[in-house]
Amino acid sequence: MQMNGSSSSFGPGGLDLAQSFFKPIQNGAPPSTTKRHTKISVVGVGNVGMAIAQTILTQNLADELALVDAKPDMLRGEMLDLQHAAAFLPHTKISASADYSVTVGSDLCIVTAGARQKPGESRLNLLQRNVALLSDIIPPLAKHSPDSILLIVSNPVDLLTYVSWKLSAFPSNRVIGSGTNLDSSRFRFLIADHLNVNAQDVQAYIVGEHGDTSVALWSTISIGGVPVLSFLEKQQIAYEKQTLENIHKEVIDSAYEVINLKGYTSWAIGYSVANLARSLLRDQRKIHPVSVFAKGFYGIDGGDVFLSLPAHLGRGGVLGVTNIHLTDEEVEKLRKSAETILEVQNQLGF
Repeated sequence: MQMNGSSSSFGPGGLDLAQSFFKPIQNGAPPSTTKRHTKISVVGVGNVGMAIAQTILTQNLADELALVDAKPDMLRGEMLDLQHAAAFLPHTKISASADYSVTVGSDLCIVTAGARQKPGESRLNLLQRNVALLSDIIPPLAKHSPDSILLIVSNPVDLLTYVSWKLSAFPSNRVIGSGTNLDSSRFRFLIADHLNVNAQDVQAYIVGEHGDTSVALWSTISIGGVPVLSFLEKQQIAYEKQTLENIHKEVIDSAYEVINLKGYTSWAIGYSVANLARSLLRDQRKIHPVSVFAKGFYGIDGGDVFLSLPAHLGRGGVLGVTNIHLTDEEVEKLRKSAETILEVQNQLGF
């Protein structure tokens, strides 16, 4: 059953009153067929999915927004709640259905659906249940929107992005995981907080796995264009490596802290994913640390693997990976991060 957005068929017998309400001007031409209609679909209307949907709407990123979830009552409730805010939002058609046909013609499909870990459940078993869930999600998305970009947000995001790539049979440039885009934002915030500057003036990346083996690229950090570590060395300003490690650990632990305090994360990932959607659909060609097909980069050659690297994003998806110079230590940590993901991937047998 499909739940559509607002309709102009108010008249008796479903008469389309829009034809009577508006009178066309003389000598007018029909709407241009070249005007691009942007459609985004979000699968999963939990806390994360709705934070993403709400941010997409407020930032006016789509002409049409389709919501999909297996729970029809909650799905309809969320759709109506968003529709009732129409007077305060940019014009966007909002539809919802448990049937994936509602996603047809999407430019971007965002997947947030995922199983929650049961008490005492192993990470591998949870992963297997999420793979089974994706097996019901990705093929119909690919069928109805064969030219779309897939953006995976469900965790563990690197492994599930790989699984989505295999299930969709899409070219690798059109399958992306949200990866460490949010981790990097947290990283920039913490550095900015330490130095009392605006986080937008901090250039800093977390790469690798979205998880415990992520890698902080300290050698590339700059503030207002000034490389931080080389500046400290030239000025003979001492710093302790443990201080840097503590900041990175705080990045890794920050999501757990939010979950412990409020039960889940939502707003930051909502803004992060909307930021990615803007770069992709508006062809912004910005650099984002997201989970991409990483084989062949920085000596990663143990198998097909997705992990976060600074990627150049645009309307075609991943346009390339930034050739950032890393230290030997950073390269080694990145390779170990890839090996960690591949080890679990091999256990999965997918």
